[in-house]
Amino acid sequence: MPSTPHSYTAASFKTVAIFAKQKAGETSHSADDITQALTQIADFLTATGHRVIFGAQTAERFQLSGEIMTLPDISELADVAIVVGGDGTMLGIARQLAPYDVPLIGINQGRLGFMTDIAFDDMMPLLRAMLEGKVVSETRTLLQGSIYRSGELMHHTLAFNDVVLSRGSGSGMIELRVHVDGLFMYNQRSDGLIMATPTGSTAYALSAGGALMHPRLNGIILVPIAPHALSNRPIVVPDSSEIEIEVVGGRESNVNFDMQSVASLQHGDRIVVKRSEFTITFLHPEGWNYYDTLREKLHWNEYPSVQGQLK
Repeated sequence: MPSTPHSYTAASFKTVAIFAKQKAGETSHSADDITQALTQIADFLTATGHRVIFGAQTAERFQLSGEIMTLPDISELADVAIVVGGDGTMLGIARQLAPYDVPLIGINQGRLGFMTDIAFDDMMPLLRAMLEGKVVSETRTLLQGSIYRSGELMHHTLAFNDVVLSRGSGSGMIELRVHVDGLFMYNQRSDGLIMATPTGSTAYALSAGGALMHPRLNGIILVPIAPHALSNRPIVVPDSSEIEIEVVGGRESNVNFDMQSVASLQHGDRIVVKRSEFTITFLHPEGWNYYDTLREKLHWNEYPSVQGQLK
């Protein structure tokens, strides 16, 4: 359940970790642009008395010098992490930092940026104000997913956006049996099933016809992917629920977690999904609100003018 937002001051951010990733299809800026931005951020932080640590992969990818550590070491030291990238980069960092309660600031150099919401060109004045404590904080929930085969735990991991069961390439529909809190909900023939957090409701779940969920809602949305029966509709269950899915039919199928880790499934496999004990805190610029983000990212503010309609 999302908790009460933290209160931050300039003294809250003594040690700052910096991460970035240039991933095919995710970036809208060149590697040189990103390198320059990372150097600019680090120089500013150092000049204002902060300790700066680069993630090892970030330092290697962009040929950066300074204090460099692996993510497990950083997680023990950082007071805040700045993530320069798209939502995919943020997903990966957030999942790894979730157990350590390190708040995240996202600078968008990607395509959409629901989670990395600070514009690349506006970052410096906003970062200055945020690191002085002028922030809006919000807490997001995660899911934990476990795969069981013949009663044995095969895989366990976290998901920030969603856990997705889907058919393999070239195969027909799969059949799933779904229980919630031990109660039978339905058998479903479809191309798959998405279980998403409120954060993930703006990702694959939205494309598949799911509803937008405000981040403060305590729910998990289940969205069928191209179901055989049109009566199979998205449903939101309490995030205190334990969802169990059994693969009972179809050819190939798999399950992925935030599209970043994938496991192949067999008939009889059970996937158990529930809210994780960990949460993630996002820090936004002062004045930020969720509805502004929706309007900007979903282009809700783009509509014909009255003058145009009259013509």
